Amino acid sequence: MTASALPSDGTVVVVGASLAGWRAVETLRAEGFDGGITLVGQELHLPYDRPPLSKQVLAGTWPPEKAVLADRKRSSELRVHEVLGHRAMRLDVGARKVEIDDGTVLTGDAVVLTTGAAPRQLPGTEGLSERDGLFTLRTLDDSLALRAALTAVESCRVIVIGAGFIGAEVASTCAGLGCRVTVVEAMEIPLSNVLGPMIGAHCGSLHGAHGVDLRTGVGVADVRRAADSGPGLAVELASGDVLEADVVVVGIGVTPAVEWLKDSGLTLDNGVLCDDRLFAADGVVAAGDLARWAWRHDGSEEQIRIEHWQVAAEAGAAAARSVLAGPAEARPFTPIPYFWSDQFDIRFQVLGNPGGNDEVEIVDGSLAEGKFVALFGRAGRLRAAMAIGRPRHLMGFRPLLEAGSSWDDALAHVPQ
Repeated sequence: MTASALPSDGTVVVVGASLAGWRAVETLRAEGFDGGITLVGQELHLPYDRPPLSKQVLAGTWPPEKAVLADRKRSSELRVHEVLGHRAMRLDVGARKVEIDDGTVLTGDAVVLTTGAAPRQLPGTEGLSERDGLFTLRTLDDSLALRAALTAVESCRVIVIGAGFIGAEVASTCAGLGCRVTVVEAMEIPLSNVLGPMIGAHCGSLHGAHGVDLRTGVGVADVRRAADSGPGLAVELASGDVLEADVVVVGIGVTPAVEWLKDSGLTLDNGVLCDDRLFAADGVVAAGDLARWAWRHDGSEEQIRIEHWQVAAEAGAAAARSVLAGPAEARPFTPIPYFWSDQFDIRFQVLGNPGGNDEVEIVDGSLAEGKFVALFGRAGRLRAAMAIGRPRHLMGFRPLLEAGSSWDDALAHVPQ
């Protein structure tokens, strides 16, 4: 097949019933595509939002249906052929054919890949499951099962392994449910790989301030069933300490769900490698946590994969527009990344793409008062801005990020 625009009466197979996948479906219809759309999803659920899974759904303040992005009525209005509860097994890129786990082969004029990512498993825990009290949190069913376990035991003992954003959110929600929570983090300073040591230390201090026992700079040597063969798990730390828990939640990151694509001929390198318009091959685009694309900004280009809601939503729409336009006419995908995290009734907001080795300056407020704006600089450029309790001030730096502002100009922009 040659690279060209998608015919208006063609067919599209969207593999991944995710936020990015659903935004692709909506955008195809909004842009006038009148052909067939097939949506393949491993779960039985239609697409839903993931951020509430570690917060409102887990806390029980939202019913599960409030997280849903698409219901049957909306799917019908958009004339979506749903293939749910089935896993994609392989992709023939040249023929644009997707084989699913029941042997069915789906063919499209274009294929949109949005299968996302899967939680990393803690080595040595292969023989344990939710029945034993071991959980990861990625899906709606994960969230509901974890909530059931947390609320089944009075003053439930919880160990969260990993103090990244997902681990911190789970710990916060568990503490709010009255659980006794311990967080174990291998790094000396939580989130220092993303936000640097100064901001990371501030984030870590929130745990103790809210009754959570945070243990840093120590790995996990073993997770096993309780010695008395009763309910619960024992977590042995590399220090030799053994902690007991009713529930253990592993939150040590995710890996792109690319295993099914290993024989496809696509370039797989920490995700599906895409160009700046999200094309992985002729007629094949990728979006969301799966995609690693050529991000152009401030006169430079880097291959980047971002695991945040806003980028997934925008990428799903951009991928749909790319296949509609074709490679020659498609526009580059150049978002300003944005993400947030709610922990202990505090909202972190970040614009851009910060890194742990960036230069960091607090330019408004202070860590002591718990409300501030911080700027992140790298290679003489403004790379990101972060705020707690200063949303309006934060958004004032968006135009500078869009313009590729120098670090000096960004600092000069700050009102004195």
